[in-house]
Amino acid sequence: MEDRTLEAAAAASAMSERTARTWKEGPLPSETKKPRNWLTRPDPFAEIWDSDVEPLLKADETGRLEAKTIVEVLGERYPGQYGEAQLRTMQRRVRQWRALQGPPKTVYFEQEAVPGREGAFDFTHGTELGVTIAGQIFRHLLFQLVLVFSGWRWVGLAFGETFEALVQGLQGALWDLGGVPSVLRHDNLSAATHELARSGGRSLNRRFADLLDHYGARSSRISPGESHENGGVEKANHLLKSAIDQALIIRGSRDFGASEDYLAFVRSIVERQFNAGAGPALADERPRLGPLPTSRIPNYSAYRIQVRKWSTIRVRGRVYSVPSRLIGHEVEVRQHPDEVEVLFAGRTVERMPRVREEGGHRVDYRHIIWSLVRKPGGFARYRYREDLFPSLVFRRAYDSLRESRGDRADVEYVRILHLAASTMETTVERRLSELLDRAQPFEYADVKATAAPDRSAVPEISIGVPDLGVYDGLLAGAMGQAVALGGAA
Repeated sequence: MEDRTLEAAAAASAMSERTARTWKEGPLPSETKKPRNWLTRPDPFAEIWDSDVEPLLKADETGRLEAKTIVEVLGERYPGQYGEAQLRTMQRRVRQWRALQGPPKTVYFEQEAVPGREGAFDFTHGTELGVTIAGQIFRHLLFQLVLVFSGWRWVGLAFGETFEALVQGLQGALWDLGGVPSVLRHDNLSAATHELARSGGRSLNRRFADLLDHYGARSSRISPGESHENGGVEKANHLLKSAIDQALIIRGSRDFGASEDYLAFVRSIVERQFNAGAGPALADERPRLGPLPTSRIPNYSAYRIQVRKWSTIRVRGRVYSVPSRLIGHEVEVRQHPDEVEVLFAGRTVERMPRVREEGGHRVDYRHIIWSLVRKPGGFARYRYREDLFPSLVFRRAYDSLRESRGDRADVEYVRILHLAASTMETTVERRLSELLDRAQPFEYADVKATAAPDRSAVPEISIGVPDLGVYDGLLAGAMGQAVALGGAA
């Protein structure tokens, strides 16, 4: 039986039975192999290593000098002797030298994860995924909170690293989780920290500190510029976007009908690919989380602002228009993550999308057109004139009026804008599109004739007072006939 096994093994290994028996009874070839400590070819840098190469390596205290650069330097010093052919040898020699004599490397300290202790959060750019909403590129951020121990994740949408977006994301995650980790790890984003004037360092701002106090959590911040110190969530961001990208490829389209549809798609990926595997660890972690407070805090910032004579308010460096009847009044402004809400006497009077860019503005022509139509000369140099084109059609209409009517175009366009505000913007826009397609000059009257035609005058009809005597005669005759018929009976 043993011979047959040996014979079969030798045949399977393509060797003779004698060799197989030798290996079975004695040491294997790998066990008799001695380490080689000699060179198979001469070292091309032996004569110049101490004089030319080692001084360069010693002067490089950060260990960033590349072997390729050293070979290029040697090629200039010794023309024709050193080049690409010696690069691999130089790389090996440099690696060996640094391992024995080079500067110390940074040591990263592996941390022990404790259930319920730490959660890390961060914003990451999502626009690069190429997602579109109804055909338009969707510029957005993804907010993500990760529990360090279990790896459980929560993801939400954001449109800027603002305090309001931070509050919305953090509260959404904690309330879905059902508890609060002892420590919240984050970077030095401006929504949570501010720069100290004297030291130049950073400290928590008052609003974020109050948020942490409300939830009974402590802050743990990374050092400025050291993103690796928040490596858990940084890696989670990379894995999340990679998973979304792969799922979009399989889906076959990156277009969604609404942002809510896209968010539901992202969260389904998170639940399937990440949270499903975190279940057992999360079950161990949840009982160790701190309790939620009795209520959430508002996810908006409130300001008291007086409406200026321009019919505008300035909120955190951004300009918004409001109805002109509020000029001179103080209003309450609530800045939400995605919109700005204006209240007067406790009632909401206006809601508008939040302006993202610093120094940006949003002026609604409906708020000011009633004054502008009386003073159309103010249009030409109006500071926010570009906001008075509700769509590309209106912009094209104005350009066409400029070509045909010159300076008179301002008056004509303002009247068209007033027509849109007092009737239906979509109707006026449709009429403008028709006129532009004709490629012929037009004016305000041509738009009004179709978009808001004058009502036909109702003709006056004069009806005379009826002669009631006629009716009396008819009545008397009818009564007499009835009496006659009764007598005959």
